[in-house]
Amino acid sequence: MEKIHIFDTTLRDAEQVPGCQLNTVEKIEVARQLEKLGVDVIEAGFPVSSPGDYKSVIEISKAVTRPVICALTRAIKRDIEVAAEALKNAKRARIHTGIGTSPYHIREKLNTTPEEVVRRAVEAVKYARQFVDDVEFYAEDAGRTGDDFLARVVEAVIRAGATVVNIPDTTGYCLPDAYGAKIAYLRARVPNIDKAILSTHCHDDLGMATANTIAGVQNGARQVEVTVNGLGERAGNTPLEEVVMAIACHDSLPFELGINTREILHASRLVSTLMRVPVQPNKAIVGRNAFAHSSGIHQDGVLKSRETYEIIDPTAVGVDESSIILTARSGRAALKHHLERIGYLPGDQELNILYEKFLDLADKKKEITPRDLEVLVGNELSRRDRHFHLEALQVTCGATTIPTATLRVRKGDELLAATAHGNGPIDAAFNAIKGIIPQQIILEEYLVQAITRGSDDLGKVHVQLSHEGRAYHGFAANVDTISASVEAFLDAVSKINDQPQP
Repeated sequence: MEKIHIFDTTLRDAEQVPGCQLNTVEKIEVARQLEKLGVDVIEAGFPVSSPGDYKSVIEISKAVTRPVICALTRAIKRDIEVAAEALKNAKRARIHTGIGTSPYHIREKLNTTPEEVVRRAVEAVKYARQFVDDVEFYAEDAGRTGDDFLARVVEAVIRAGATVVNIPDTTGYCLPDAYGAKIAYLRARVPNIDKAILSTHCHDDLGMATANTIAGVQNGARQVEVTVNGLGERAGNTPLEEVVMAIACHDSLPFELGINTREILHASRLVSTLMRVPVQPNKAIVGRNAFAHSSGIHQDGVLKSRETYEIIDPTAVGVDESSIILTARSGRAALKHHLERIGYLPGDQELNILYEKFLDLADKKKEITPRDLEVLVGNELSRRDRHFHLEALQVTCGATTIPTATLRVRKGDELLAATAHGNGPIDAAFNAIKGIIPQQIILEEYLVQAITRGSDDLGKVHVQLSHEGRAYHGFAANVDTISASVEAFLDAVSKINDQPQP
């Protein structure tokens, strides 16, 4: 199979994102992870731009040995000299030099002529070849450069000694068919094109960086320039993880990559942490939700066969497993799956009862955790053994309102109701319960704890009652603390009624 060379520019282009600058130690850590990932080329920086970049290229050249270490320059002799000096410790070094080729760059940015651009491009490549054997040339804004002039530039720089020619869609302007056609045009019209590798470098201004990169590969490009998590100027660059997995997933792209895909998630998290840019949850391949399923239909399908809704095995990119997320849209299959994972094996009838309770809870919470399920099961088992079951509860309170609670409780076939006042809504509810039961009880302890985090937490309530010198404990949990308090109180009261009567 033909080789697709993975050129990673996280340490150069991604570092141009405001707030994403790394120090030398952090850059070395990322470079070592990129080496572990298996990238072919690491663009380590733009040495002439700052002393920090210069130092980082030197230290990265010492720290990693397998990938080619590349340094960016403009088509300026001083840039090239500084890059060559920074790369002197690299086992395999590449200078990446270039110039703008579009009418916008020639007229507005460079204020020159097409002929002068060709001359400067050739001169830069020839000068860079005096220092290294591997020289890459970039035709900046090639996406908006006319094909005929671009072919002229490419032919000239290859003749001058360029081993790789980069065709950047610098502004993210191209559509995939147009970008692919541009690569195909160069392959067909540049007579010495076989002497160099064509490279893609696509930006994501219109959200098509990955599509354009794949179109480039389909039409003859054999190097792709990418960044981890797609970080880069403006809307970003082509994400490494997307291109690698797109090629890995499609038999129609029969190329050798040499990437250890199981290191993808680790690389993503490392870059996200060091550059302080969170990965969006729905980001392809590495987002938190990339292998998460919350729809009941999807969950049932994935539980039966992962391939029904996943084209990538999550373990292939370093994710432990698919996530079956419990939400109000989940079905019985997902609930049963999670109950079994916490060691609870419900029968069909019991599952139906728990499912109704689960839906009630899921409507109140954004996501149900395993701890929530443990509480849900515990609540349900506890309720079955109670003498008293809460049927309805209404509480009123406020700055100018006397706290009042009205509740209705079922005891066997008997329906009991009471209304009471208190110092607060919970005190009023407890007083109402005391008005229903015959025993004289004292509330000894009342404790509320959050089980999970967030404004929709499950509150777990523990109460301790005393009756005739004995202590009785009650427990309950609910997103509504008042309801949980009443349920816990009734749980304790039911235990008093369990005691043999004298």
